[in-house]
Amino acid sequence: MKTPAYTRAAQLPDILAQRIVILDGAMGTMIQRFKLGEAQYRGEGYSGPGAAGERFKDFAYDVKGNNELLSLTRPDVITDIHERYLAAGADLIETNTFGATTIAQEDYHMADLAREMNLRSAQLARAACDKYSTPDKPRFVAGALGPTPKTASISPDVNDPGARNIDFEQLRAAYYEQTEALVEGGSDVLLVETIFDTLNAKAALFAIDEYFENSGQRLPLIISGTVTDASGRILSGQTVTAFWHSVRHSRPLAIGLNCALGATLMRPYIQELNRVAEDTFISCYPNAGLPNPMSDTGFDETPEITSRLVHEFAAEGLVNILGGCCGTTPDHIGAIAKAVADVPTRKMFYPAEA
Repeated sequence: MKTPAYTRAAQLPDILAQRIVILDGAMGTMIQRFKLGEAQYRGEGYSGPGAAGERFKDFAYDVKGNNELLSLTRPDVITDIHERYLAAGADLIETNTFGATTIAQEDYHMADLAREMNLRSAQLARAACDKYSTPDKPRFVAGALGPTPKTASISPDVNDPGARNIDFEQLRAAYYEQTEALVEGGSDVLLVETIFDTLNAKAALFAIDEYFENSGQRLPLIISGTVTDASGRILSGQTVTAFWHSVRHSRPLAIGLNCALGATLMRPYIQELNRVAEDTFISCYPNAGLPNPMSDTGFDETPEITSRLVHEFAAEGLVNILGGCCGTTPDHIGAIAKAVADVPTRKMFYPAEA
């Protein structure tokens, strides 16, 4: 598959061909460490650059847990997290926008703030990357587009298989708005991630392509699905192979898997992707093992364990991008970066001039 002519991050394909690129870890895990309460989510106690003041002081609904709002109310927290991952060795950092669609923000009655959340989140990540970039180690902003809490393929009502609470056009419009703001804010890459419903993902990919056509921009695209259990399928029913063939038309720079599983359980599905996606780079950012409420991060694996497991992926020649999802911290990312520093990147199966 020939790489498109990118208007941003044009050097990224060459970097991926030369070495394993490191993605950052979980945003939510790090936010939890700050132990922010309802008042802090509204911006209380912060008066630095970008402070929201009393903008949300009297907002009528609870906002604690709305992590995307923190880009507006506590930019210091989000910037600190970005910089910790960059200091640990991350080449790519994700914007704090996993739930920053109008659809997801409806849960907090903040759908009208979605565009602003994406724009500000991208600006914060851009500033952090610019601070840590060097000529020999450029850093890249990955604009994150999450799956939304609604699914276009599966009924929310067990008694009515045909029922739907979202349709393709609603998803497309929400993703178009998100894409536009992420690019305007300075994203280098677009990352459609944690895909549990291929139809939702196709709406995102349609919106991204529409934006590219309208704007003249063309950013590298990473697509990351989520195998939900030992069936080897995403929630909407596709195998990893079927999923790849459903999205390959979008010509992603990389295809991969994240979330739901730790590295041990994810390995056979990364091996499957390696076999079927021969002409595309492979990404992988697993959870830190299985959930454990007694752990500081909520997950079992220490940085040493996670880095050892993903090193095996690298040594087997399966991956070009490695990072962490739920339960991973800057310590995990630093350990991963160190573990694979001297391991060759996965080789592409087509000539560079093809």
